Amino acid sequence: MEKIILSLFLIFILFPIPAGFSQGSDLHTSTLSVILTSDSPYIYKDDEGYTVVVGSVKNTNTLSSFANVRIHINFYDDTSLQPLEITEGGTILQVIPPLGTSPYVVKSKFPNPDITQVSASLQKFDSSTSKSKQLSIGYSNVVLDGNLRFAGVLKNGAAPINNTNVYVAFYDAFQPPRIVRVDTITIGNVEPNRIVNFNFNEKIETRSVGFLLFSESSAFYSDFIDVKLPQPETRTKLVTISDVSVTDSQGKKLSDIKVGSPVKIQSESWIQFSEDQKSDETPYTYYVQIKQSGKIPFVEFLGKYDGNYIGANKQFPSIDWVPEQSGLFFIETFVWDRDNIPIADKGPIALIIVN
Repeated sequence: MEKIILSLFLIFILFPIPAGFSQGSDLHTSTLSVILTSDSPYIYKDDEGYTVVVGSVKNTNTLSSFANVRIHINFYDDTSLQPLEITEGGTILQVIPPLGTSPYVVKSKFPNPDITQVSASLQKFDSSTSKSKQLSIGYSNVVLDGNLRFAGVLKNGAAPINNTNVYVAFYDAFQPPRIVRVDTITIGNVEPNRIVNFNFNEKIETRSVGFLLFSESSAFYSDFIDVKLPQPETRTKLVTISDVSVTDSQGKKLSDIKVGSPVKIQSESWIQFSEDQKSDETPYTYYVQIKQSGKIPFVEFLGKYDGNYIGANKQFPSIDWVPEQSGLFFIETFVWDRDNIPIADKGPIALIIVN
């Protein structure tokens, strides 16, 4: 059973696939005030070969703040149940306010190409004195032309502060969105009621569709500002996804299935024309995300299939899935190019009942 659970955490080298989480065994999930916000964090290999896990945690308490939040990460290969490496990391925010959220970024200790799977759990957190929301942040002149460029302004409150940072947390198109990268702009010491200007000019993760802009200092913090990035119109209309179906091994369409029964998630996808007019070929990645119905949708599964369109033609990409829980599930489908940019609108949502 443990091996089956680990298989859900499968990632492909040099390309991120989300991994599932379970809370630490020393924490009781029914009484937790700090929780992992998603079972689908973003995982990738950096330029030096380190494995990086990016996600977020939420403080569900309406009154208390928390600090010293620790995320426990196990890194595995494809064959062993014993981790290749175990490490811990903290959150971006030093203090998470009531009902607040903070990203986290945890990197492996060593650049190990054998790492293909990860698991993560919430290890610990401590009650903390609250910080005051006396930082105000704003932006203007957002330009995306290979690099993302914008001008920002940070206004301090009524006391001097130090260790001040502005954070830019990029997120992708999945629902719920995954944090895919966090950049830090160091501000330092700021006098009372002082306004500080800053600029951002960096090449960003191509799958980003927006970013969260926020700040924290030794004593104060700001609200989160959600900024959407413009997407090239021609790319989002390149491919059309239709006729999402769930079938058995004989190709029979199903509306309900049994726990443990393997099925195939298949879509019809049609490309209008090739992006590469020289080769008449368009490489693509087809994603299937399956979420369990509920007040907060739980991501049960995320899989991918790599293919190539030759000219303007139809294809029927598919993903195999073995449900492990019963309930009502929503199936979402996506097609992205190899630069991790959507080239189709999200496919029609399909529903499946698992008994």
